Amino acid sequence: MTHYHLWIPNIFEFKGGIQVYSAFLLEALQKIAPDAQYDVFLKHDTRAFPRFLPETRFHFAGNVPLKLRTGGFALQLVKAAIAQRPDLIISTHINFTVVADYLKRLLGIPYWVVAHGTEVWDIPKASLRQAIHNADRILAVSEYTRDRLLAHTPLNPEKISILPNTFDESRFKIAPKPPHLLHRHHLHSHGPILLTVARLDPSQLYKGYDKIIEALPRLRAAIPNIHYLLVGKGEDYSRIEKLIQTHHLQDHVTLVGFVSDEELADYYNLCDVFAMPSYGEGFGIVYLEALAAGKPVLGGNQDGAVDALCQGKLGVLVNPHDISEIANTLIEVCQKKYNNSLLYQPEQLRAKVIEVYGFSTFTETLTQILNQ
Repeated sequence: MTHYHLWIPNIFEFKGGIQVYSAFLLEALQKIAPDAQYDVFLKHDTRAFPRFLPETRFHFAGNVPLKLRTGGFALQLVKAAIAQRPDLIISTHINFTVVADYLKRLLGIPYWVVAHGTEVWDIPKASLRQAIHNADRILAVSEYTRDRLLAHTPLNPEKISILPNTFDESRFKIAPKPPHLLHRHHLHSHGPILLTVARLDPSQLYKGYDKIIEALPRLRAAIPNIHYLLVGKGEDYSRIEKLIQTHHLQDHVTLVGFVSDEELADYYNLCDVFAMPSYGEGFGIVYLEALAAGKPVLGGNQDGAVDALCQGKLGVLVNPHDISEIANTLIEVCQKKYNNSLLYQPEQLRAKVIEVYGFSTFTETLTQILNQ
């Protein structure tokens, strides 16, 4: 019986790209090998919610004071590996691989690591570079992330497998604009609504939500009743508020703030176009969620959005630094003049993103990688 150790930052009490990917990875593994043993180590969580096999053993470090948590978590991983001798360690964040490298040299335990995006594009610490070099397999979420990793770190390319992000197709579906959200935000059902879902953090300006705001005056000239909803919270909130005031867009932009997982799908249904012209995204699960809701999607042409949107077959790719191109392209998309008819066929758009990035495809790809 195969015994897996999975090392994960968290999956239950915070939802971000790494967390969502990690949860799907565990779920897919358990679908492939339901009789295997699973010990899952979570650095920041304090409890688990039902989702995985009941036999799964979760180990939490979230109650350890933050100052001591990194060291305490590392000690927990070492002690468990020495005691249990798992057949494979899978780390969903590069920061844990130094411990995995130590255990491989000490006990011969193989380990895999997931490469998501910015954390592996330029690895400053020599110990991390050595640890990812010694990994038995690297799961890259996109070709873009793989290429960026190889450009900065000398690795055997054959060691890297592409396992793209996936999404919950049962949560994100095609539906009419929710009346309660139209009422909440004082919007009309016939007005074009743009949407971005992103963490508003100074470290994530690459997501390009500020570029949408800068493009809005040009958009308004062509589409006077257009409105922009920005979902997310973070320390960049006050800067965005000032940017809105500078461009006199108070009546055309709504900073929605935090939205619960339960209500997120309603916001995708509320919009007419999902836009996130990023330039530093490893992949972007939000693109898939919007596509599953049957919405036209705009992303940047210089990062993992190229993978998520299948080189433009599933959406629109623009220069994320060119405000004029962003504005003009969004005008075309909103007016249904963009030269990609799939964008305006919601059912076909949803079917295609499920075919390419659905959980079944994710599981099949992981099966092939494991069989290697």
